[in-house]
Amino acid sequence: MAASTRGLVHALCEHLSVDPERFLSGNVGEHDYKSLYFNILQLSEQKGSLESNEEVLKWVSFVNNFPGDDHLARLKVLNDDLAQRSILLGNGLSPSVADIIVFAAVHPYVSRLSNPEMQKLPNLMRWMDYIQNIKDFGGAFEMISVEKTEFKHNFSEKAAKSEAKLEPKKDTKDSKNKGKLETDSNTKKKDAEVAQVSGKTGEQNKKISEPVEKKKKTEKKKTSENEAVEKKKTEKETAGKDTEVSVTALNLQIGQIEKAWKHPSADRWAYLTSCGFSLLVEEINLGNGNVRQVVSGLAKYCSPDELTNRLVVLITNVKPGKLRDVMSAGLVLCASSEDHTTVEPLRPPEGAIIGECISFAGYEGKPEDVLNPKKKQLEKITPYLYTDDKGVATYKGIPFMTSAGPCTSSIPNAGIK
Repeated sequence: MAASTRGLVHALCEHLSVDPERFLSGNVGEHDYKSLYFNILQLSEQKGSLESNEEVLKWVSFVNNFPGDDHLARLKVLNDDLAQRSILLGNGLSPSVADIIVFAAVHPYVSRLSNPEMQKLPNLMRWMDYIQNIKDFGGAFEMISVEKTEFKHNFSEKAAKSEAKLEPKKDTKDSKNKGKLETDSNTKKKDAEVAQVSGKTGEQNKKISEPVEKKKKTEKKKTSENEAVEKKKTEKETAGKDTEVSVTALNLQIGQIEKAWKHPSADRWAYLTSCGFSLLVEEINLGNGNVRQVVSGLAKYCSPDELTNRLVVLITNVKPGKLRDVMSAGLVLCASSEDHTTVEPLRPPEGAIIGECISFAGYEGKPEDVLNPKKKQLEKITPYLYTDDKGVATYKGIPFMTSAGPCTSSIPNAGIK
């Protein structure tokens, strides 16, 4: 058994309160993290609570597919994920099973980074230093020297800037109040002088002061109206700002095409519009008796026979609608070359379960019941969907993951829609 695997076994057994000697003498694959996790879990009293934790399994899949030739990009993804959390899973500072497994998987890559490369991954290095100092790996992993970052100066500078921003506002407000008091005082003084010089009393003083009071009320009303307009404008601008939509808004499921045929009027439509674009209709099985009818523009690239019995990735929460008078209730995700001469549906791995949902390591959230076309959620997500140089389907570099591995395509570096 390799030293790195022994270190992982030692730390996992300690974390799950299992005797490590029951595994250290066995023959465990060096990188078979999933099998190793489940084998140790079988003897743990925490089996019931951890085995069903899908987030742990996501991270196990993440490290099982951790590449050796593109490790810097994947380490950057991990660094970004740790930007707002101390550990990978759970609340607080207590490392989880996922932290232990991911640490063991990435340690060989991180230990070979140069100092400039480490400085570009501050969140990852902070996390590595924390895990290596709090968990016992039985001396299997070399301690990585991490240069500590001093945050005090940055905080003080930020606080100073904030204070500088607030101070003028306070002065401005005080100046306005002071100016208003002086105006009111001068107005009252002027009214008193007018009344005194004129010698008028009672009703005459009232007649003199009424225009002044009316003018003040008009000015006050205009100020209030201007403030209301500015407030409404600010609220509208804030509401109009686009916020990033996460891939978790999509309900992505594995489906199997049971039957495919040409759209009855697609050829005529393609002829009339001179677009050369014809449609196919597919019946897609999502398991448990759930069969969807979907219309897609694949007739130019795939025959119905080629699609029959094929596994595909389907967006199941798009709003159903008719395409050329045929109802469609889903969207088959396809990879497309840059010039769109080659298009093919994404390929789930062999052994993927029909109906299971696609997951993305580090991304949590409940899919929308139905995507709202007015919010253009799908349009905001698809620019981040693409295949990498090996043909693995990804969202921002994170693989489309199933229980049997990632989804792929024969078209590398392709857009996905």
